[in-house]
Amino acid sequence: MNGAEALVSAAVKNGVKICFANPGTTEMPLVQAMDSVPGLRGILCLHENVVTGAADGYGRMTGSPAMCLLHLGPGLANGLTNLHNARRAFTPILVVIGEHATWHLSADPLLATEIEAVARNVSEYVKRNEGTLTIASDLGEAIAASMEKGGRIATLIVPHDFQIADADGKTLERRALPETQYSFRQVTQSAQALKAGKSALLLGGPALSEAGIMLAGRIAEASGADLICDTFFARMERGGDLPSPIRLPYFPDQALELTRRYQHVIIVGTRRPVAFFGYPELPSHLTTEEQTVMLSGPQEDTLGALTALAHEVHASDEIEPNRGQRPDMPKGALNAQSVSAVIASLQPSNCIIMDEALTVGTPYFDASRHAPRFSHLMLTGGAIGEGPGAATGAAVACSDRKVINFQSDGCGAYSVQAFWTQARENLDVVTIIGSNRSYNILRVELLRAGVKQPGPIARSMSSLDRPFLDWVKIGEGFGVPSVAVDTAEALARELERALLQKGPRLIEAIMT
Repeated sequence: MNGAEALVSAAVKNGVKICFANPGTTEMPLVQAMDSVPGLRGILCLHENVVTGAADGYGRMTGSPAMCLLHLGPGLANGLTNLHNARRAFTPILVVIGEHATWHLSADPLLATEIEAVARNVSEYVKRNEGTLTIASDLGEAIAASMEKGGRIATLIVPHDFQIADADGKTLERRALPETQYSFRQVTQSAQALKAGKSALLLGGPALSEAGIMLAGRIAEASGADLICDTFFARMERGGDLPSPIRLPYFPDQALELTRRYQHVIIVGTRRPVAFFGYPELPSHLTTEEQTVMLSGPQEDTLGALTALAHEVHASDEIEPNRGQRPDMPKGALNAQSVSAVIASLQPSNCIIMDEALTVGTPYFDASRHAPRFSHLMLTGGAIGEGPGAATGAAVACSDRKVINFQSDGCGAYSVQAFWTQARENLDVVTIIGSNRSYNILRVELLRAGVKQPGPIARSMSSLDRPFLDWVKIGEGFGVPSVAVDTAEALARELERALLQKGPRLIEAIMT
């Protein structure tokens, strides 16, 4: 057994089942090892941001790390955007990077970089393997590290010469993870805040799981508090009879208008809310220090804290189920409202929605409030281009569930290579491109800044024209059957057809 085989064997023994990969010369022994050591499924991606985005989607749906196999420092740099998003989502991810042979580094080969310096931007655990005999134990330690603190990114750098040298393959017994805790003092403070005046629970992380949101609903019903969720959450169980929180608005003035209604905002499974960008005359934090009460942060025992708080406020075991109807099926030309309504009206029970629609999908959250039960994933870190990759990983994780990637055209253009992986693996993903042929958020920001008549350069920088993106040709070029529609009736027809079929499909919804 060589070092590469020892690493793959250790991964399998520690429960890693999937390796999303974009390998190069320094990773070839690891690629070969996946043939000689059974149990690790290798999935090729054509770009590193698809590798890391897929690992994020997989980790969010399973709670366990996939392996990302990347090529040296430049390969890691190419995947950094979606590792940034995964860090914000507290997703467990194992990153393995092949390095030049140790004896070759002194020659300063062209691809040599300070890999550790790049990795530390997104990874809380970074280690360079220093010998073949410790490869297996280093890998086991990295996997354990990825599962700590609610989920984090762990990076292991493995030189090429250690991959091909002999190894014994001994794996240390998997380290037990420390149990997360909650503060009963914070529970008491939260209960007092609920009794003192009008309050809201701001939910994120584990509080948006099925168990968490049901506990929060019980507390809200007992105390009269409102439920709010993070603007961009990693995963939220929604629909059916589940409580339906208000989504914290994206723009800070609108968010402040909401939070100022409350004497106290109790933070549950997340952090005190911060504006996405700084605007003159507006605060960075969206709650004041005086009104902010911390029940639990993202790395604490949020479900335990919610259970204790429910007991403190004498919450009933039963709550009034969330009732309502899906939106009516729209007709005519497509816009953000009608595309959102069509998806919300037709999405099947138990589906997974990967939502990177941004401005073209703003109405979707409210439109889908009364859909059947589903899992809702969103862009978490603001680094656009996550949707197609995360949808790919979610489909690998949950092959029995339909995945719908509601995707804006500008963001989607960052990672079109994901469609090839979806076609190659026959993944059950329907991609709906909300095609407004612009970076519309930039136009909105110009308007908010008082620029009603932007100049030619500003208009050019926010338009996706000359030429338009031809999403049918893009999808078909990567092997995904694709179609374009420009009416609500056509979108409904094509979506119904796609939902009945297995395998990837792409629908471009051209908006007016």
